[in-house]
Amino acid sequence: MNVIVYYNTANDGIGFVEKKFPEVTIRHDGRNLGFAGAANKALAESDAPYITLLNPDTIVLRGFFKTMLSYMEKNGDVGIAGPGILNGDGSIQGSARSFPNALTGLFGRGSMLTKLYPKNRISRANILIDRSNGGSPIEVDWVSGACMVVRREAIDQVGPLDERFFLYWEDADWCRRMHQKGWKVIYFPEPRVVHYVGGSSSSRIFRSMLDFHVSAYKLFCKYSSNWARLASPLVACALASRFVLAFMMSKVANSSKK
Repeated sequence: MNVIVYYNTANDGIGFVEKKFPEVTIRHDGRNLGFAGAANKALAESDAPYITLLNPDTIVLRGFFKTMLSYMEKNGDVGIAGPGILNGDGSIQGSARSFPNALTGLFGRGSMLTKLYPKNRISRANILIDRSNGGSPIEVDWVSGACMVVRREAIDQVGPLDERFFLYWEDADWCRRMHQKGWKVIYFPEPRVVHYVGGSSSSRIFRSMLDFHVSAYKLFCKYSSNWARLASPLVACALASRFVLAFMMSKVANSSKK
């Protein structure tokens, strides 16, 4: 196994990894390339038949690689497989989803309506984890880039991550491109990781939320028909309003914790 850590910041704080794990390859560009840009740099350094993309705020649980790689070996039509992802409190994260639509902004995984009414019909149509029995693999539209196992053959055919998405939605875009080339995208909840959501962005909440909404707009523009693009100004206004509301609510939530 080759482990490549792409250190995506100008601060020199990675020395402890180099000392404790000398076999790990450390790369440091001196600037923030975004998730897709850094991941692509790492992808280019390996020719392994399978690549696991992993966020820094994650813990891989025992048996993950053995189970996931065995599944990929037996299912040659799978381009991307996403594991079961647990939140820090042990609950299941909604990491398997349908492609976003006009209602995703209101009923997506992180929306207030979904948090208040998680079992509503629209949210369940967006978040697909309940369609699995908790262990068996199911085919889905896309899986979270917090952790995904990707077949090198599929990457060679589809291409790397789209670096126009600085942060967020590059995973949905990649999975859509996999589908377009005939590769399956699978949610396989038996192998698991723990993901402390937002651990890498909680200190920069404004920029993180801004990146999320800007990338959502880019995704809309990339896959919309010519007719749908006529609504681009309306979509931009809706996303801007959602960004302002989400940021204000996060500020209120943080204030209440102090």
